[in-house]
Parts: sequence; structure tokens; C-alpha cells
Amino acid sequence: MPVIDCHCHIYPAKIADRAVEGVGNFYNIHMDACGGTSQALIADSAPAPITHHVVHSVATRPEQVRSINNFIAQECAANPHLIGFMTLHQDMEDPLAEIERACAMGLVGVKLHPDTQRVNMDDARLMRIYEAIEGRLPLIMHCGDYRYDFSHPRRMRKILDTFPNLVVNAAHFGGWSIFDVAVEYMEDAHCFMDVSSSMKFLGNRRTTELIQLYGTDRIMFGSDFPMWNPADEYQRFTSLPFSPAEFENMTWHNAEKFLGRSISD
Repeated sequence: MPVIDCHCHIYPAKIADRAVEGVGNFYNIHMDACGGTSQALIADSAPAPITHHVVHSVATRPEQVRSINNFIAQECAANPHLIGFMTLHQDMEDPLAEIERACAMGLVGVKLHPDTQRVNMDDARLMRIYEAIEGRLPLIMHCGDYRYDFSHPRRMRKILDTFPNLVVNAAHFGGWSIFDVAVEYMEDAHCFMDVSSSMKFLGNRRTTELIQLYGTDRIMFGSDFPMWNPADEYQRFTSLPFSPAEFENMTWHNAEKFLGRSISD
């Protein structure tokens, strides 16, 4: 049975250590020396039965977009168990052309991170991107940060209400570090969510409660590598009190629905 880790960041080897350190500094979290490459991702996942990884990276400047998308596409071409998402940036000259180029290289979705990209997720520059990908490409959106308003769940709800056919993974239970605030906006929203970078903060009891609240037909497993070790996150996730059928949904079928494609071993 496939097991899909739906939220992983990877970096080229020459910048991976620096990128991982930068992520740790942004969140004020100590990052273990894991490398941050696709090879490190696969090695760290080996103790768990994880078969596939949705991989991406984030452009903090518009001139980074093309090179990042080239890198993600190359990594996925070298390993068919990697599923690549493109990055875009609100200030790039022609995001619609880049969407076409990235799709032609085999990338199958879009990843945005409003906090590191310093843009409100419902900014008009991004709304045109959602319009372009609605009904065509899935979107992974970082949601929530108590320090910023860029990715507040109310903005995510506005996007979902404006584009009802947009397929979204509202990451981190729809509101990293403001998990309970997210419930107000996301409980009845039409979107998927992943558990990445959440379980350690919430603890098993509250994680279980949130999964029950949102429903096991919406939740997906994700590790947020290199923030966390995928095998450790999988072990933590599968220790929760859900049935085999519910875990099958959350580690496989929901990701298939989100991606719009069948995933097999």
C-alpha cells in the first residue's frame, strides 16, 4: 500500500545546509543536521513505509522561480516516487507563462508560503494565480503564524469562497501555531489539510481531536521535512487512535484525491 508524505521541502546539495539553517532561524527551531536534499529525505524516510513524497521549495525573490522549478523537475525525473510542485512569486513578470513551463517539465501543483514570501495570501497578485489554476492544479498553501497576518486562516477562507473549484491543502491544520483560531474559519471549508509541523506542538490528544473535527476524509499525512524527520513523524501519526481504514485515507487516498491521480506502489 502506498504511503504518501504530502509536504516535503528539498534543496540542491550546494545550498541545502544553509537553507535548512535559514528555516530553523525563521521558526526559531533547532534543526538537526539532516542535509535537506532529496537523498536525505529518502534516507530519513527509510525506517517508515513511506513510498512517495510531494516535494517543493519556496522562492523568496522572483528571480529564483525558474531555477527552483528546474531543480524540482530534475529531482522528480530522477526519482519517480517524488511528486513535484512548482513555486511562484507575486512579483514575477509572467506567472502564467511559468505555470505552463513548469507543467511541461512534469510539475503537478503549486506551493506558496505567504509568510516567507511576504505577501497576503489573498493579494490580487496571487488571486490571478488561483484563477489560472482553479480546476487544473492543486495548491499547497502554508497557513498560520502567530507572528504575521500574511497567512491568517480568514484569508484562506476568502480564497476558498472565491474559487470553489480550487483544490487546496491548507497546511498545518489550516493554521500553524494558531490551530484553534483556524477552526473558526476552516471547520466547514472545502479543502484538504495536512498534519505537518503540528503534532509535536499539539500533542496526541489535541491532534486526535482536530482530526476528528475536520474528518479523516480531509486530513493528509505530511512531515514538513527537513523541519522534522519523516519516519519519526509517521510513527507519531500512526500511534493515534484511528482505524486502519481511516489511516489508509489519511496516508494514501486523500492525497490521491488532492493530487487528482492514482498512486500505486
